[in-house]
Amino acid sequence: MDLVIMQELARAESQQDAASLKRAYQLIKSANLGKSELDPWESFSPNLFVQCAEQALKMGQPQVSEDCIQMYFKVKGPVTQFLGRAHLCKAQLCTPKSTDNLEEFENCVTQYMKAINFAKGEPRYYFLVFNASVLYWQMVRPFLKPGYRHLLIPSLSQIVNVLNQTEEEDKEWRAELMLELLECYLQAGRKEDAAKFCSTAAPFIKSNVPQKYREIFSIMVRKSLLRKFILREDIHDHDILKMKQDLLPLLLLSEYFLCYNTEFVKKNMYKNIHQPHTQSALHCRRARKSRILLLFELAHLSLTLKCTDICSDCLSDLKKIESKDPGKLIEIECLECELEAFEIENKVKLYIRSAVETQLSIIQRLDAALQRAARLGAPRVIQVVCATQWNVCLPLLQHNLRHHLLKPLTNIAEILEKVDSLMTLLRCQVHMEVAHIEEDQDRPEPAMEHLLKAMHLDSMGLYQDKLQMAFSRLHLCTMLYQVPERDEDRATMAIEQAKKAIPKDSVRKKRALLVNAGLALAPDTFQIVLDSENEAKVSAGKSKGRFSFLAAKARHYIVSVDKAVGHLRRLGNENEGSRIQIWAELAKVARKQGVWDVCRTASRFCLLYDNIKMRKSQTRTRKGKKKRGGDVSVQDFWDQPESPPQRQLHPDLLRSIAEVGFISAEATVHFLRSEGVELNEQPVPAEDLSQHAAGYVPEPPEESADWIAYRSWIESLSQYAMNNWLRSAEIGQEIQEPWIVQNSIVYVLNHNYHLILAGRQRELIDSLYHLLSIVKDMDYSGDPSMVAMLCDTLARGLIITWIPTQTQTAEKGKKMARSNIFHTPMDVGSSAEIKAAVEICEFALNLTGGSVPDEVVPTSARQQLIATWVKAKQLLQQQIGPRLGTEEQGSSDDSSCVTRVLVALEMYSCNGLGLMDFSVPPLAQLVKMASECNWPEPLVELQTLTRLAHFAHAAHDHEITMACTHKAIQLGINYMRTLGPPEARLVAEMLCMASCVKGRSILESLKGRKHLRLSAARAFLESARFGGNAGSSALVMMAARHYWNAWLPLLSSVANRKKARVTVQRLIGIINKTDDRKQEKGKTLLLHQWPTADLQSGETSEGYFLPEAEDDLTLRTALYGLLFHSHADQEDWEGGLRVLDEAVQVLPRTAHRLLIFKHMVIVKAKLGQNFMMDLQKFKDESEDYVARMWHRLALSSKSVHGELTCYHNAIHVLQKPGTEWQKTDYVLEFSEWLYHKQFPLKDVVYHLQWAIEILLAMKPPRDAPEPEPQPDEEDMHAQGLPEGPAPRAAALLSLEKLCSVRQLETLARACTMLALVLSPASADYEDYGLLAYMFLRRIWQVSLMTAGKSISENKLDGTVSSYLSLAKKEKEKSKEKEKLTEKEKPIEK
Repeated sequence: MDLVIMQELARAESQQDAASLKRAYQLIKSANLGKSELDPWESFSPNLFVQCAEQALKMGQPQVSEDCIQMYFKVKGPVTQFLGRAHLCKAQLCTPKSTDNLEEFENCVTQYMKAINFAKGEPRYYFLVFNASVLYWQMVRPFLKPGYRHLLIPSLSQIVNVLNQTEEEDKEWRAELMLELLECYLQAGRKEDAAKFCSTAAPFIKSNVPQKYREIFSIMVRKSLLRKFILREDIHDHDILKMKQDLLPLLLLSEYFLCYNTEFVKKNMYKNIHQPHTQSALHCRRARKSRILLLFELAHLSLTLKCTDICSDCLSDLKKIESKDPGKLIEIECLECELEAFEIENKVKLYIRSAVETQLSIIQRLDAALQRAARLGAPRVIQVVCATQWNVCLPLLQHNLRHHLLKPLTNIAEILEKVDSLMTLLRCQVHMEVAHIEEDQDRPEPAMEHLLKAMHLDSMGLYQDKLQMAFSRLHLCTMLYQVPERDEDRATMAIEQAKKAIPKDSVRKKRALLVNAGLALAPDTFQIVLDSENEAKVSAGKSKGRFSFLAAKARHYIVSVDKAVGHLRRLGNENEGSRIQIWAELAKVARKQGVWDVCRTASRFCLLYDNIKMRKSQTRTRKGKKKRGGDVSVQDFWDQPESPPQRQLHPDLLRSIAEVGFISAEATVHFLRSEGVELNEQPVPAEDLSQHAAGYVPEPPEESADWIAYRSWIESLSQYAMNNWLRSAEIGQEIQEPWIVQNSIVYVLNHNYHLILAGRQRELIDSLYHLLSIVKDMDYSGDPSMVAMLCDTLARGLIITWIPTQTQTAEKGKKMARSNIFHTPMDVGSSAEIKAAVEICEFALNLTGGSVPDEVVPTSARQQLIATWVKAKQLLQQQIGPRLGTEEQGSSDDSSCVTRVLVALEMYSCNGLGLMDFSVPPLAQLVKMASECNWPEPLVELQTLTRLAHFAHAAHDHEITMACTHKAIQLGINYMRTLGPPEARLVAEMLCMASCVKGRSILESLKGRKHLRLSAARAFLESARFGGNAGSSALVMMAARHYWNAWLPLLSSVANRKKARVTVQRLIGIINKTDDRKQEKGKTLLLHQWPTADLQSGETSEGYFLPEAEDDLTLRTALYGLLFHSHADQEDWEGGLRVLDEAVQVLPRTAHRLLIFKHMVIVKAKLGQNFMMDLQKFKDESEDYVARMWHRLALSSKSVHGELTCYHNAIHVLQKPGTEWQKTDYVLEFSEWLYHKQFPLKDVVYHLQWAIEILLAMKPPRDAPEPEPQPDEEDMHAQGLPEGPAPRAAALLSLEKLCSVRQLETLARACTMLALVLSPASADYEDYGLLAYMFLRRIWQVSLMTAGKSISENKLDGTVSSYLSLAKKEKEKSKEKEKLTEKEKPIEK
């Protein structure tokens, strides 16, 4: 019987014949039954049960195997090796199907341990121990994923001990199990047990399996299982060089050594790998494999340390090795792709199109490499490619980019699933992202499949809640024509419907769906809270005051919002987690679709679940600074005394609450802006446009209770927004997620930027202090630029109120430097705040000093910190040492050199302001230091050179000024070609300043050299050009003012005006082009927000005007006038008219255009064009101005009719008293013109006689000598002068009254002209000649009378002065005699 059964089993094993196995099984079973029933004395070997069971297991018939094992244990055969084999078969039969069934796992482990315990007692059965360990390891493979390894520790440790006891010959297998047991200890958190185990495992592996010793040593160092001082001694021990080649670089790869001496790693690691060794061929092959492995590790380490040059060298060496292993070639390609992705990392973060396209091409290459690795069938290589592909895909997992990653991520998921990879966390994350992409493309069924796989792979339970919610949400989307029963499901369905709204849909439609979701979650209070912002629900009552409605709106908001807390109190903690997520999702969707009132309401309900927030916010409110306007009396959620029992929320829920806090604060800022108020600003009362009765006195807003209530409500909204951001930062600290803290800081700084620009940082110091304390507590290692900005803003808020606002100019400060050595000490409060500011600045400067590559910040950000630090040191009256930096800063690297130069510049900018002056290095030394620096940012270098030039010009050092400006202009022009528009505008501003300083320095060193004046003018023109490139009208006009002042002494020459014509035309074009641009308000934070001697404080207001140009419009008008005159000099009237037309179109409608119109009228008159419309521009001017205009037109007119009209208008426009002289001159000139143009003589005579009448009717001036009164003179004078030719008697009667020489001279000229006009034969010819003679004679009489009086007065004055001088001399002589007598007296004694 035994022989037959053994033959059948042998046939089944050799031929894999299931029929033979079945026959053997039937024979065994029948024999077993026969033995027990028919012939109990028949011999039957129980070993056949075990052999049949083993064969059945191999052929996939577990039922047969299980039946045979049961029969074997019933028989109770002899204790042989088959007993152990039976236990192994039974263990294999109860192998757990999944990690969920732990009971099967325990049963299976128990069977294996029975077999091992049985076999370890007999050396001949030791092979069963090895077999059991192998089968055990195959069984526990599913439990090697994270979260389950701790279950293996009892059994695996016992197996390792038994293998050690039995001294298993396969020592590599024992080393492998030891390494796995060490990983189990570490994942279970049993670090002490791991360290104890290493003390025995490491020596065994080192001596028996040296190729694996590097692995256990790496684990020990990584997990700090070795004492650090021992590691340090080993590293510095000279005997370390005698160790194997692969061990020395491994020591250098340890995390501890990286912290201990990173620079040594960078410099020597690559060298150590390439040390030559003389070894045998076998050892060479091993060394080659080890070298390849170390090069890979070093390359990855170099990428971690951002040392791309070392990584590139390692990659080149790997390619030179020319390995034929296809797996290694794929790994090399992965490393190459990873290096390429790292080089464009910063551009990808900014989502530059070219960088994103390059990243996608790298992903395609890795996808092809993954397909090759899958065909190769090497699980380790597949996992390497998948990990690299995932890392490259991470930056592109954005909503608008992740659709490109569907195929690569799907391939990762499928291939890792095919090889049953233990990278379960990676597989889970990949399935989650694929589910998101499928959901975006409206494919819910595939998305649900991926979510199910992700839930199965999430062994640690990290994403279970999120995955279950996402799965249920997608499941609800697939439910058609069904209404969910749960409120949460109805809300989720409404939100999903709102998500599918297209941009063309109206806000009302979107809002309706979102409101339905809110009503499903809180049917009792959601609508009430939502209506808190509805002004239609506000009732002002009977009060009709100016601010009644505003106060009623505030009260309505407060009362409505308070209802939200009651909802949570009634609901309790029912479905807390899901409700938080749904409220958060509702807030996010409402924010994305711009439904702000629903967003604010949903955010408020979500934040109700943050129980811890209430207590902390109340503490912060009590400790915080009172806001202006008094204590805020409005009670919102932050001030509610009632709250549910405090419980700790899950980190995922806290993360959601933090995100909703960001959204809520942002939505509150939007609400404040709808009220016309910025964050942390006070509301301004609107202008009262209503009509009131006479005698109405408006009530001041400060005394109105309604306005105070409204203002307090607005302030409470600002505080609510700030508290939301601060609470989010606290949550980030609590769950140890720095990105939440960073976002909180960014929100606070961005939304309060208007306060920072206005120099009102002090209003934010409480919040900034709180954020900085969180950063310090977390040992923050995020964005160092953000930390620098936070510290700078806080430090400026601490010192800005203590900086004197009224300071002296730099020159006066220099004169007073010696007298201001001792300053009045500050009070304790100000001193403490300034010291705190210094400490904060030094903390930020030391944190971002560049000792760690990841912590390097832009030099521009450090420059802000340096400016604040230097100013604080000046306020504390503390000198800065010769190292020009903080005590902890080094003095050898490039960043320290740049820092020293910037510190010295800030010291120069602080000097000469009436405060303590710093001891500054000479400018020549500073310029040399700046030239030796390696500047990381071109804009800062350009700014430094410009500032150096400014200080050199202030010190009247022409050579340094010219050298710095020349270099700055060259650098700036080169940089402008490579920078983008925003940076190019800043460069242009610096170039404008540098060119202006250059021109001013040239002007100051003229010494009569005309060509230097022209060089200065060219520099100012370049300054204006750069100012135009910067788009700054203020800078352009500053340069134009200097240009005008440089040219002004030369403009009297026609030749010089011709030279200036082209440049003036260019300057006008620059001014007009810049003026047409919209001048944006400055949004760049000034380097100095306090008085300074630097060029920033008042450079744009320098360049004073000479009297010919008082402001910008006057200057522009003068430039157009100069350009016109340059045309006029060449008699190019048409060109001049074009210039004037352009000026009229460009210049604003002010009085400055009158000069332009004046030139235009004259030019049109010269060209014979109609100018009457242009003369209308002068209708509001005075009579004499208009008369002069007509007179100029008369002189410029080309036609007789035009001249006649102009003369007529010039004469008749003068009607007011005081214009007689001007009118007389015009009448006499007009008479002469009539005579030359051969008009009738009677017209000429008439106008001459009219002029004489005007002259005789004029009152004598007050200073004219009055003649003695003659008899009957007054009567004759009262009769007046007759019209027409003045009779001789009348002239003689009034002659003695005429005492004005000008009047007499004009009368004589008029009479002479009459005599010349008339014929000698005329009767009046002689009379007019005699009258002219009498007037001239009267001039002599008046002159002699005036001269006689002045001579007599001069004689009297001379006598008095001679007498006074004689008396004075006598007094001086008497004083001298007294002094001599006093000196002689002591000598006599």
